[in-house]
Amino acid sequence: MLLKKSRIQNSMKRASFRSIRIRIMTATTLLILVIVSAVVWRWASNESELYREQKWQEAQTLAVALSNTWTNELVDQNWSQIRLGINLLLKSNSEFVYILVSDARLSNQIIAALPEDFQEQYVPDVVSADVTKAALALYNNSRVAETFVLRNIEFPKGKLRARRGEQIIEVASDIRNTLGERIGTLRIGLSLRRVNRAVNDAVNKALLVGALGWAFGLVGAYILANQLTHPLRRLQISAAKIAAGDLQHRADIRRADEIGALAVAFNDMATALQTSFSRLQRTLESFERFVPEKFLKVIASDGIENIQVGVAATRTITILFADIRGYTSMSEQMTPLETFALLNDYLACMGQVINDAGGFIDKYIGDAIMALFEDEATGSALRAALAMQQALKTFNEERQRKAQPTVNIGVGIHRGDVVMGTVGFTSRIESTVIGDPVNVAARVEGLTRKYNRTVLVTESVVAALKYPEDFELRLVDDAVKVKGKDEPVAIYELIG
Repeated sequence: MLLKKSRIQNSMKRASFRSIRIRIMTATTLLILVIVSAVVWRWASNESELYREQKWQEAQTLAVALSNTWTNELVDQNWSQIRLGINLLLKSNSEFVYILVSDARLSNQIIAALPEDFQEQYVPDVVSADVTKAALALYNNSRVAETFVLRNIEFPKGKLRARRGEQIIEVASDIRNTLGERIGTLRIGLSLRRVNRAVNDAVNKALLVGALGWAFGLVGAYILANQLTHPLRRLQISAAKIAAGDLQHRADIRRADEIGALAVAFNDMATALQTSFSRLQRTLESFERFVPEKFLKVIASDGIENIQVGVAATRTITILFADIRGYTSMSEQMTPLETFALLNDYLACMGQVINDAGGFIDKYIGDAIMALFEDEATGSALRAALAMQQALKTFNEERQRKAQPTVNIGVGIHRGDVVMGTVGFTSRIESTVIGDPVNVAARVEGLTRKYNRTVLVTESVVAALKYPEDFELRLVDDAVKVKGKDEPVAIYELIG
């Protein structure tokens, strides 16, 4: 039983690593994580696109406005006025990285710029040549491009405006005269630091919201998993208790869902199992009334259901035969029901005495009793014979009060090696004891009539006594020829 409980507990421990609760929590957590990640990524992408689009629109609007403002100055080649305006813009707004104004009439030479070292250049080294080429190719249009600076930019001198490799957007707008002819190009580089900070803030907020959502989802998954698996664990514990032999245990789970229905079915199963086991137990107890438990240990060591014909084991036992004297003539004077009642009362009285003495009844042969004693010594058999006489005295006194005929018995006891086993065939099996000592015990019981003695025992019984001084034994005959046995045996009377 302890080994069985240990196996059940180990099985429960192994099952905990792959339990439904862990599977539910894992699946729910992964699902929430995927959903939250998708939402955060989408939110961050939208925020980034929104901030950049707003920045581009602001930059385009500014570029077009400045282009229109500086058209007359560029037509009149009043470059100093343009340079003054550029200087004011860069000083007033730190997001401006550079401003370049080129003159198309001078082969797109930069005539006004900040930082000033870009002036008189054609292709400045502030951004890639492709960006410059695209900007100078504009006609009656504006253009926004996201790029990065190729060098450190300082403005004022000695103050870092932008680092090499920093992301910027460049907005370019052509400058046209009153006739609509393109006479120059305005290019403005704007830092994306503020946009990136705004995007990072948005991403951080999205991550915070996602983390909170994931945490709440994890808590919800834990609660849901517990609500689903807690009754299942209780069912598992209940099943383990029933498997350990507690058939009266029932699962105390009251729910209105499928788990509740499972608990009801489980309890119904437990009730049916208890009923079947009780019926089986009663069947076993009834079977033991026909075949003694000590006999079953020999012929059914693997269980009653595995009893087979031919199972046998050799034992050294003491055999006691008891028979009612004059039973035939007595039964002729009584009705069958009276005979039946007498026999049952007598056998019940003698059977209880034999059980109390440590023996067991192998079979009834009419009114005769064949009892077996497996003790190493034969004292229990002799004590049973003495107790049978005392019980018979009480039995007869009761019958006398009822004006019923009394009963006298003879008892024969012998000891030896016998074979205990099963005989018959598959449809009818019977347990039995076979051997010469059985026949000798029956013959000795028959000699009680010849010698007019109540209890006779053989020399083998006397020799096996552990404490012979406890009994009063008298030699009746030292060499009796028993029917069916060549060698004579000595018999003794057991005096009560």
